[in-house]
Amino acid sequence: MTSLSTEQGHPPASPRETPAGRFGALRRHRRWLTALAAAVLLAQMAAAMLTAAARQSPTNDEPVYAGTGAYYVYEHDLRYNPEHPPLGKLLIGVGIALSGAHLDAAYTGGQYAAGRHFLYGSGNNAQRVLLAARLPVIVLTLLFGLVVFAFARDLAGPLGGLGALALYSFSPDVIAHGSLATLDVPMAGFLLTAAWLLWRARRRPRLCLPLAGLALGAAVATKMSALPAIPLLLGLAALSVWSAGRERAASRRRLLAACAASAAGITVLVVAVVWASYLAVDPRLRWTAPADVPSIGGLRGFAAGLLPFPAPFRDGMRVQFGFEDLRWTGFLFGRVYQGSLWYYLPAALLVKTPLGTLALWAAGGAALLAVPRLRPAAPYVLLPAAVLLAAAMTGDRDLGVRYAVFLPMFLAVAAAGLAAVRRRWTPAIAGALVLFTAVSSLRTYPYYLPYSNEAFGGPAKTHRHLHDSNVDWGQDLRRLAAHLRERHPGEKVWLAYKGQGVPSYYGIRASDPLTVPPGRVHGLLVVSNTLIAKSDPRLTPLIATAEPVGDVGHSITVFHRP
Repeated sequence: MTSLSTEQGHPPASPRETPAGRFGALRRHRRWLTALAAAVLLAQMAAAMLTAAARQSPTNDEPVYAGTGAYYVYEHDLRYNPEHPPLGKLLIGVGIALSGAHLDAAYTGGQYAAGRHFLYGSGNNAQRVLLAARLPVIVLTLLFGLVVFAFARDLAGPLGGLGALALYSFSPDVIAHGSLATLDVPMAGFLLTAAWLLWRARRRPRLCLPLAGLALGAAVATKMSALPAIPLLLGLAALSVWSAGRERAASRRRLLAACAASAAGITVLVVAVVWASYLAVDPRLRWTAPADVPSIGGLRGFAAGLLPFPAPFRDGMRVQFGFEDLRWTGFLFGRVYQGSLWYYLPAALLVKTPLGTLALWAAGGAALLAVPRLRPAAPYVLLPAAVLLAAAMTGDRDLGVRYAVFLPMFLAVAAAGLAAVRRRWTPAIAGALVLFTAVSSLRTYPYYLPYSNEAFGGPAKTHRHLHDSNVDWGQDLRRLAAHLRERHPGEKVWLAYKGQGVPSYYGIRASDPLTVPPGRVHGLLVVSNTLIAKSDPRLTPLIATAEPVGDVGHSITVFHRP
């Protein structure tokens, strides 16, 4: 039978010309455009992290992690850095091994000295080895960006996913710490991955629950500060199983049994991953507790002894408790203090987070609670962030927002909730805030570690409000060497440096101003901004009689003292 269009001399419409075909083609184009936009966001993030990684000298903790990771991979020896589990350092060590770096296994110094010796005293190119150590963390940080995108897309569609990824990929704190051979970003990213998989387990529990257990185990096997998340995520696992079972009309008794079994199964996986990380270093698990492991009594010591983890993990917990018992020097908004302030992290986050991001976090969190179809996701996004922040706020080390670097991850996902608010003004406002965040982040390039937002004066003023890993973590020896060569060749240099780098390796010939009477200190006085913030009584009179003549990376100030 001939169609009407054929009888009138018109060929039949192709599938692409029908409404259904046009709709399918549009969806394919949108998928490609979304993928392209995500790739561009991650590419700019990779460029920022690689630039920072290539230009910065070692931060305070990196020599320890690099040296320990090398010992793990080359010597299968757990002797160093028991205060953190092995997984993150193993990944760092793999990057080092691929670079072909040499390890002097005969060296017997402590972990900080061993880390410096590995970088600077073993015949290695320190910056090349450091970059190799940082690359695994950079790769992980980019992969966690995909998790942010996928989690947010599940909640609010492709636009919500791209908005969340934009906040993540332009986050100065994530870029700064994601480009270092440290453990904060890997631990936070594994926790985010576990929460996302538990959310997806509401639809596919058999696949996603085991994967969530592995991700949670990876977080605990990277850093002990992930431990407070375990009870919450076990509860979320039970919630996911309950939700999946109710959709299948399972009986209440069977649902309760399945919830208990899922929590137990994830617990077993967490313990197994932690054990596997130690056995991957040393299959025989040879361990002798160092002499400096403190004896921790009371409830904390009892709890550490009960944990079903290897002996080095339990001893590492005792080391961490010992750190918490020390009195650390804090600095906030120009005030030097001993101990900790309960509000330190929220206050520091106000300084260190782009203003557009802060607004989107608040609006997205409100949307998660207010929009009915998003409300089931709130426990998976907001509760982990709140619990982890509350746990971090109880710590006694007010040393940086890196202890809360999970917030830019979880709250980027929460911000995607704004895309589900059906108001005419929503896309324009959300887009403007994302753009504001991007501009603020790009303006700080390549000085991401000392970033502060415009309300607090930007990166050049951060040292007036915060110290340590918020601004000056020893990262600018290379820049200092270039600054002295270009602007002060041949001048006498006195250096008060806070960090683990070796100045002489970078060609800096300097004397220590703290080892001589003040009257002998003349010429260039170069001081790490963290030491200025701490108001060291040996440095204060020197600085008071000197004139600032330069700034290096917003972390080191150069003075001239006549």
